[in-house]
Amino acid sequence: MFVHNIDEDLSLKLLEVKDAESLFKLTNYSREYLREWLPWLDTTTNVEDTIEFIKISLKGFSENKSLNTVILFKGDIVGVAGYNNINWANRTAYIGYWLGEGFQGNGIMTKVAKALTNYAFHDLKLNKVEIRTAVGNKKSRAIPERLNFVNEGTIRQAEWLYDCYVDHVVYGVLAEEWNEK
Repeated sequence: MFVHNIDEDLSLKLLEVKDAESLFKLTNYSREYLREWLPWLDTTTNVEDTIEFIKISLKGFSENKSLNTVILFKGDIVGVAGYNNINWANRTAYIGYWLGEGFQGNGIMTKVAKALTNYAFHDLKLNKVEIRTAVGNKKSRAIPERLNFVNEGTIRQAEWLYDCYVDHVVYGVLAEEWNEK
């Protein structure tokens, strides 16, 4: 099982089916907050939907194509983060994340994204890490900006978000840039 300790209060743990109830409760509690920027809230309506997501995530992990984890803060599940996709041919990982309502302001996601970037470069020996986020999602954009990722441009109408398309900003950092820090 994958567990990655970030500090004494914060760690990442591979999703497990036994996490489904807690993860669904967090999703449900944060539903309106998360819905502003995440397109999957309307199709996650019960714990069985969360179980299905976990099973798909575990399949991706077993095939070495992705790594989705729960974020544990002081022992409680507070969100999800990981590599939505790992492109081994191009040695690139694509980080995705969300944090439950009420857990912002503790530096959690910045530490998580930094840990995932370190892991991608030092353990997986990848060459690039990308984070893509909606142009208007200032909280999410602040994460790669804080970590000195490079704004590589905008993908127009990259995602259908309930009733409209949103543009995405692509942030990237190369192993050689990261290791210089």
